[in-house]
Amino acid sequence: MENTIFELQYALDTFYFLVCGALVMWMAAGFAMLEAGLVRSKNTTEILTKNVALFAISCTMYLVCGYSIMYGGGELVWFLDGIVGDGVTGAEEPATYAPSSDFFFQVVFVATAMSIVSGAVAERMKLWAFLAFAVVMTGVIYPLEGSWTWGGAPVFGLYTLGDLGFSDFAGSGIVHMAGAAAALAGVLVLGARKGKYGPNGEVRAIPGANLPLATLGTFILWLGWFGFNGGSVLATSSVENANAVAVVFMNTNAAAAGGLIAALLLARVLFGKADLTMALNGALAGLVAITAEPSTPTPLLATLFGAAGGALVVFSIITLDKLKIDDPVGAISVHGVVGLLGLLLVPVTNDGSSISGQLIGAATIFAWVFGASLVVWLALKAIMGIRISEEEEYEGADLSECGQEAYPEFTNK
Repeated sequence: MENTIFELQYALDTFYFLVCGALVMWMAAGFAMLEAGLVRSKNTTEILTKNVALFAISCTMYLVCGYSIMYGGGELVWFLDGIVGDGVTGAEEPATYAPSSDFFFQVVFVATAMSIVSGAVAERMKLWAFLAFAVVMTGVIYPLEGSWTWGGAPVFGLYTLGDLGFSDFAGSGIVHMAGAAAALAGVLVLGARKGKYGPNGEVRAIPGANLPLATLGTFILWLGWFGFNGGSVLATSSVENANAVAVVFMNTNAAAAGGLIAALLLARVLFGKADLTMALNGALAGLVAITAEPSTPTPLLATLFGAAGGALVVFSIITLDKLKIDDPVGAISVHGVVGLLGLLLVPVTNDGSSISGQLIGAATIFAWVFGASLVVWLALKAIMGIRISEEEEYEGADLSECGQEAYPEFTNK
């Protein structure tokens, strides 16, 4: 009987992992649609190509070496021989789910981090330079940072974040802030789009081509986030775990709603209009804010945490524009600034964490990912160049990088 129960738990938890992983994989479609909607039509094909290609590169690099770097196991063992053993966390007891399901769940997180970079550098980066960076980011930079956080390894052998009181349930810092740090380094090296800022420093709006598509992308991300946060419970085969999953789903949804409402209201106060793009980013900011700890807040607190993220992202987008940091989709604000907020909110409801631990963890993640990414971006700039020409930018990256337009019937001949 005991063995039968274990087998049932194993089957349920494995299936749950796989379904949640599939939901997170669906977030790739959300990022693709969101970014395609927020860029100009002449850059649509290129941004879609980046999104599908980065997902494939992320999956392959994490399989080849990233997973081993993050959780141990050595070199190409997973890639050459398949994932074997009782689990990947080093636990003495056998895992209650198939190790391959854990790999699948982890690999889609890697792709999420890389997707954040895509939107921030949109409309002026060379496609192949971006994909070259994706190889390093998903194969080395993210996995090493993940080994210090979820993997439990000492940071360069000096200190262990978990011992300092660092906690990040589903990745506000580990995934989202890391992706934003890489994006920020790329944006600083790349520079702003032509015409974004006037000669006197004034900010010029460059509207996206397809707001219905951006809205669809936001709803897809909202849906996928239930797998992102819910799957991070890691099991659902007991009453305790099932209740935890339900709480995480409830709080994740509440935070997204709070974030959207707060951003929409604040935009109305600041701009006098209901700004759809701010509302969409507000929902995503609420999701990022709750991701660090969706299991312990009350629904009220989850809504308030999301609202805080939604309000913060509006101010952050405005501030980055004033600093001439050109981020076409607001990714650095949504995932980076609000990712930090999410980490700092964890100790409010989780007494197993500490403010000092969260700050040290955030600083460690940012310093490593930003510093390593900056080196890679500068190397790529020196070797192959990372920015398309001014003429190519004017005509659109679709033609120069992909040789085809997303909406050819609407092009003036």
